[in-house]
Amino acid sequence: MKRSVLIVDDEPLAINVIVRYLENFENFEIIDQCQNAVDAFSVLSRQKIDVMFLDINMPTMSGLDLLRNLKNPPLVVMTTAFREYAIDSFELEAIDYLVKPFSLDRFMNTIGRVEKRLAATQAAPSTAVERAADESKPDHVFFKVDKRMVKVMLNDIIYIESLKDYVRIKTVTENLINHNNLVSIMEHLPEDEFIRIHRSYIIALSKVQAIEGNCVEVGGKLLPIGRNFQKTVKSLILNIDED
Repeated sequence: MKRSVLIVDDEPLAINVIVRYLENFENFEIIDQCQNAVDAFSVLSRQKIDVMFLDINMPTMSGLDLLRNLKNPPLVVMTTAFREYAIDSFELEAIDYLVKPFSLDRFMNTIGRVEKRLAATQAAPSTAVERAADESKPDHVFFKVDKRMVKVMLNDIIYIESLKDYVRIKTVTENLINHNNLVSIMEHLPEDEFIRIHRSYIIALSKVQAIEGNCVEVGGKLLPIGRNFQKTVKSLILNIDED
């Protein structure tokens, strides 16, 4: 199945790089190319897009502002010359963040992430046996720690903290340091058991002890709830829906 692609960038040379890189992946079809967010919004309103490569700094409207105004955005890969927007991008659920100039190797890594996410979204069990297998969730996950793959039971995880290029997995018995980021970590955790509450924290819902102001208490520690996460956190933990 062809994956439909929209490229949004005000620099023609930057668009050409992505076009050239995508020629290496026959499963991807470029539907349109836009040099501003307004045109991109128009394309998205009339055309189903699987993945959008989106620049941030553009005239009239930034890529981040476009993303904030989309009700049902496609998978989004941010492409920018600036590193400082990474946190904002991941809070808006961008699947990856490419800093220009990026290599083909780095681009291939992004395509792998996109394919994995699309396959997970579109996969549908076709038999009763497959449905049963899909419903049996794993009870553990492996993390690479000091060149070893360490098995961690999901029920033992209290919270996971971002440390720039690393994460700290706080369990009931120990702290584990893994070279990773929270976006990638969340892809391996059951969505009904873990929730991201801040750009720096993921918590286990079963380990929540209390909510105090804009903080969640887990494992005897108060962790902040990010402004952009407050509605989701309160909805899942307190069953409060705020408009």
